[in-house]
Amino acid sequence: MSITADTNVLVRSLMDDGTAEGARARSALLGADRIAVTLPTLCEFVWVLGGFYKKRKSDIAVAIRALIAGNTVSFDSPAVAAGLAFLDAGGDFADGVIAFEGRRLGGDVFVTFDMQAAKLIAAQGGRVDLLRSD
Repeated sequence: MSITADTNVLVRSLMDDGTAEGARARSALLGADRIAVTLPTLCEFVWVLGGFYKKRKSDIAVAIRALIAGNTVSFDSPAVAAGLAFLDAGGDFADGVIAFEGRRLGGDVFVTFDMQAAKLIAAQGGRVDLLRSD
């Protein structure tokens, strides 16, 4: 069976809290012939691990890399790589994905109020318009 894994399944599988939900999540993932992991799911995954579980960005990056290393996992490799590059540089995974997707969809300039995202995009050679906050 091929499945699309929701964020809560990935988090419960990773954060082995000894509950029946954690066991069911691991069983669902291990029993699947193919696991589709969407970009919104990975963005939520990073947000939950960092916000709720207070995991360091480096630990979250390790978790994503372990997840996508499975030969049964389907994901958007270039977009995930862009998100991981941002995460590895101390930025936000979602900002990396958003910038990548925007370029892929024809956006030439990343427009943001987020100074850190702007710096990371510029450091990667991207064009940025950093809007002023009042």
